[in-house]
Amino acid sequence: MAKSKIIEQIQNNDKGLHGQYKSWFLEYASYVILERAVPAVEDGLKPVQRRILHAMKEMDDGRFNKVANVIGQTMQYHPHGDASIGDALVNMGQKDLLIETQGNWGDIRTGDDAAAARYIEGRLSKFALEVAFNAKTTEWQLSYDGRKNEPVTLPMKFPLLLAQGADGIAVGLSTKILPHNFCELIDASIKYLRGKKFELYPDFQTGGQVDVNDYNQGKRGGKVKVRAHIEESDKKTLLIKSVPYGVTTTQLMDSIVKANDQGKIKIKKVTDNTAADVEIQVDLAPGISPDITIDALYKFTDCEISISPNACVIVDMKPQFLGVNDLLKISVDKTKELLEKELQIRLNELQEKWHYTSLEKIFFEEKIYKELEKKHETWEKVLDAIAKAFVPFTKQLKQEISKEDIIRLTEKPVRRIYKLDIEELNEQIKGLEADIKQVKHDLNNLVDFAVSYFENLLKKYGKGRERKTEIKMFEVIETRQVAIVNTKLYVNREEGFIGTGLKKDEFLFDCSTLDDIIAFTKRGIMKVVKVSDKVSIGENIIHVAVFKKNDERTTYNMIYADGASGKSFAKRFNVTGVTRDKEYDLTKGNDKSKVHYFSINPNAEAEVVKIVLTPGSKAHKKEFEYNFAELEIKGRGSMGNTVTKYPIKSVKLLEAGVATIAGKKLWYDDQFGRLNEDEKGMLLGSFDEEDRILVIYSDGNYEITDQEISQKFDPDKVLLIEKFDPEKIISAVYLDDEKKQYMVKRFKIETTTLHNMFSFIKEGDGNYVEAVTTDEAPVLAMQSGRGSQVRKAKIKIEKVAEVTGWKTVGTKLADFNKTIEMEWVRKTEGRQQELF
Repeated sequence: MAKSKIIEQIQNNDKGLHGQYKSWFLEYASYVILERAVPAVEDGLKPVQRRILHAMKEMDDGRFNKVANVIGQTMQYHPHGDASIGDALVNMGQKDLLIETQGNWGDIRTGDDAAAARYIEGRLSKFALEVAFNAKTTEWQLSYDGRKNEPVTLPMKFPLLLAQGADGIAVGLSTKILPHNFCELIDASIKYLRGKKFELYPDFQTGGQVDVNDYNQGKRGGKVKVRAHIEESDKKTLLIKSVPYGVTTTQLMDSIVKANDQGKIKIKKVTDNTAADVEIQVDLAPGISPDITIDALYKFTDCEISISPNACVIVDMKPQFLGVNDLLKISVDKTKELLEKELQIRLNELQEKWHYTSLEKIFFEEKIYKELEKKHETWEKVLDAIAKAFVPFTKQLKQEISKEDIIRLTEKPVRRIYKLDIEELNEQIKGLEADIKQVKHDLNNLVDFAVSYFENLLKKYGKGRERKTEIKMFEVIETRQVAIVNTKLYVNREEGFIGTGLKKDEFLFDCSTLDDIIAFTKRGIMKVVKVSDKVSIGENIIHVAVFKKNDERTTYNMIYADGASGKSFAKRFNVTGVTRDKEYDLTKGNDKSKVHYFSINPNAEAEVVKIVLTPGSKAHKKEFEYNFAELEIKGRGSMGNTVTKYPIKSVKLLEAGVATIAGKKLWYDDQFGRLNEDEKGMLLGSFDEEDRILVIYSDGNYEITDQEISQKFDPDKVLLIEKFDPEKIISAVYLDDEKKQYMVKRFKIETTTLHNMFSFIKEGDGNYVEAVTTDEAPVLAMQSGRGSQVRKAKIKIEKVAEVTGWKTVGTKLADFNKTIEMEWVRKTEGRQQELF
């Protein structure tokens, strides 16, 4: 009996304990969410930030205060120690919006910490004093110990949450709101008030570049890519001029060193030259392309990072996930509400002042004050007498006269009675009436008033707060485009191994540790593997190469004998995509199958081979030719066409093949300055292996380059890019800034060196190419003047300038005029169409 009671008691206690743990966890989670980590939607502040600002307002006398003193003052409201207050205070000061700082407050770019709290000072900025405080519109609550009043939220009349951003990790949820541009937030606020559409994108103090295509208004699931700005100082040096948001110069340099150690990039050294502006110098290893290295830095280091926003705020004491557009709308609506409340308070104050001033005027003008000189039995009777004296004038007033009004009048100094200027009171009343009229007008036109309020903020505080982060679309950088040759690959054909560690075996080629390798064996097995120290492919390897995914041009021609039937088959196939480390059988699947002939053809060449059968075969014709051009290109899994049912002794190349597919098509994407095979941008044409590309720039240089996809051009400078034809004549118009005249010249490209810049215009500051074409008979349309003074002309260039050498100065075309516009006349269906 006693034992069962004990068990029952333990079970009851256990239930109670579980209930307490559940309750405690929920209370703790709610506390962290509401009181620590997540900002309130009303003012965009976490509790510690709000208490810091309130404490600073209490201390505010226009002078700087020691941060240590601010921390001490804040501890009256925030019961979590000085460290959390100090960190939050420094964080707010570094954002350079609400707090004006003095001393070493650290550097978000380098990650340097602020000096000790006793050495640095701060005060509320003029902006903060204007937008964040108004005791009359603030809702108050008792502090944690009940000794003080603190604001529930500050009456914030600005979308502060979006301007500063916010980070916080609570129990079961987190928030990450990216900072936005001050001026753009005000513009968006005005657009919203006017009922217009608006867009908001992040802007970071650290500058750089941001791709906002997937921003999704800062909601969960969205992301932005942020890049450092990298400049090419010369062919051996790169300069990183900014850091991505949330990355310090030290972290960035560490990531670069790590990528170099892993063989992903090749550099000699990296140096931090950061002072007033960020500058990290990257010295390249000899023979390394700066363009490829820039792309590799974005691909493999913290020069590019991805940030996933997650806008979570406290709304009505509950966390909610909202987009930045919703947050701005809530903020603007709240601002309008606060402005209305302030106007209403102002109106009440003005009306109260008008009432008392009118009473005062009547009190003295009608000599009601003389009731004070009469002998009344009691003070109450004096007050009653004054009240009776006001009865004839009540129609002049807008509200009833209270006892308090009369007492205030009786307390006026005697000297005031005799020196009072009635006219001055009349002027005061007129001024009050004008003010009341204006406030009522503002209340009736609240949207216009709110717009004016935001416009005034922009005018007063917008200077120097222009966008720092450039918005642009980032191109996708494929690993194969930036992989650098950093290792050597070897093969043991007989045993069937490839790898970088087989240094005693046959050397194959240099490659990158990021490459995939494709290999084929005599048995007809194909396998794609990652570059590693040693990997098994299979005995009797016949071919190894770097694998190019989605390569539809490289074609493999193969003749193999089926181990089961003894028949031989021929097939042509591409390998576009595979599963890494998986074995693919290119034959019919018998273990005794073997490859007689195998060739690799970059442009789907189809050769002719000589097939010799074994002497003992029953075939009448023991030698014959086979032309691969008769075969269609199919998938790697196809069986192939039957060549012979008799055993083959040998297969030898008889005649080299010719390409069976058209040349490689290249496009130029002028958004990113890239060549591509993905049909992005302008088609340059079909290219054979020996074809070259001509690029002409606005600074007067041209270059001949190859078809390498990884190279990058400056899209802002490229005037012409096309397949190079040495017989084509270049017609160019350029400005000679010294003589203030346009020059025209026609010439052929006489140089053949690849990747070298050649200047074809007169040297001089301010000289640039205005127009260039390779049309056979170019016609230039020119227009100058404005309005009724517009003059138009069409000029046949071949009649103005003869074909000369590329180094000549050219012929004068026209005097410089800022109103001149030029454009080549396009040819449409055999006719020339004027653009002007």
